Amino acid sequence: MTRLVTGADVARAADRIRYSVRRTPVLGPVDGLWIKPENRQRTGSFKVRGALNAVAGLTGHVLAQSSGNHGRAVAYAAARQGVKATVVLPETAPVLKVDAVRALGAEVVVVPPGERESATAELLARTGATLITSADFAVIAGHGTVGAEIVTDLPNAGTVLVPVCNGGLLAGVAVAVKAYSPGTRVVGVEPELAADAADSFRTGRLTRWPVSRTYRTIADGLRAPVLGELAWEHVKTLVDDVVTVDEESIVAAQAFLFDRFGVVAEPSGAVATAAHLTGRAGPPGRATVAVVSGGNVAAPPLGARREQVSVEHG
Repeated sequence: MTRLVTGADVARAADRIRYSVRRTPVLGPVDGLWIKPENRQRTGSFKVRGALNAVAGLTGHVLAQSSGNHGRAVAYAAARQGVKATVVLPETAPVLKVDAVRALGAEVVVVPPGERESATAELLARTGATLITSADFAVIAGHGTVGAEIVTDLPNAGTVLVPVCNGGLLAGVAVAVKAYSPGTRVVGVEPELAADAADSFRTGRLTRWPVSRTYRTIADGLRAPVLGELAWEHVKTLVDDVVTVDEESIVAAQAFLFDRFGVVAEPSGAVATAAHLTGRAGPPGRATVAVVSGGNVAAPPLGARREQVSVEHG
């Protein structure tokens, strides 16, 4: 039987990484929404939480494949641990993300999107490195600290909206939220153009989409073709719903986050906010929190106003 991450595992991860991550605030409310701005996290996304937890104590050589943010986080954690890192990235990855991985001292292998998995498997067999996937047990536990912080800062949260790639963040947040605030809903959000998780959730069967479909979305961090198997076990057990948003709504959410919160979010980081703005998050009730999972973009979104408003820190 598959062992799932528990609240105790999340608590141990929080203790392990507490001096290496930033304790991001909960901001709001603005137009009925609170946000958890993980764009302020070290390496510009939540990914560093899971990477630090997974790499802690390792020696030798670590390997990761990523659309960008996970690779950067693993490279950062490896540099802190003093171990070698190799990161496989798709040739479609934004230059900003590729350069950031290299700047941390990792070896970067760039391949066509459809070859990421096979290239990683070949490197794993050849190098004997320790593979750190973005939905490993320790990674999920580290990501769970996002959810633990949300319910600590906003104990009356009714719904937590979480971006979905291969499910590590959604799984971790669901573990922590259901452990510490069982009545709070956890809802995954992904682009309509990369809706493998929504398909899986609806049918109850883990579903893979071809990269020719998932790579159509502007949310480059959410193009994974399938949920990780361990993440899926958590999602189908703990998550209340998985919804989708269209491309125009993602862009509008980026502008909203910049205009109203002063937050620069990459498209992947804005999908949870898009679900709130489009009413996809479910019936209104207690406070709604959207996780802004990352902000690794070169500039504020097109069309965003330059004035910003102050928000209350929760």
